[in-house]
Amino acid sequence: QVQLVESGGGLVQTGDSLRLSCAASGRTFSSYAMGWFRQALGAEREFVAAISWSGDNTYYADSVKGRFTISRDNAKNTVYLQMISLKPEDTAVYYCAAVIGTEFDSGTYYYPKDYDYWGQGTQVTVSS
Repeated sequence: QVQLVESGGGLVQTGDSLRLSCAASGRTFSSYAMGWFRQALGAEREFVAAISWSGDNTYYADSVKGRFTISRDNAKNTVYLQMISLKPEDTAVYYCAAVIGTEFDSGTYYYPKDYDYWGQGTQVTVSS
């Protein structure tokens, strides 16, 4: 009953910035925590960032900490991923995901299997 649609991906150069958006619709639950994951060609899907319903708790992968910022606007049913200082290693399909509830159980933000809904992904390509 929940649909997630990512947007904002594209082709950029090393050092550039992008802001990804994920719009949610059709939800029947009152609250949900959100996460961003990415999957490079030939690689496993990996955790990028996550945020609680209130926005008070955020989590980041070591590889993006200090460069990426996750935020949300619940009035717009949208979560964002602001990415700065992009590197070629950031090239991947980026997916947003939602899990029902206000907070994550211990460590559950990290694993794709713990999320209930997924978007279709948006491609981010960072050239040298």
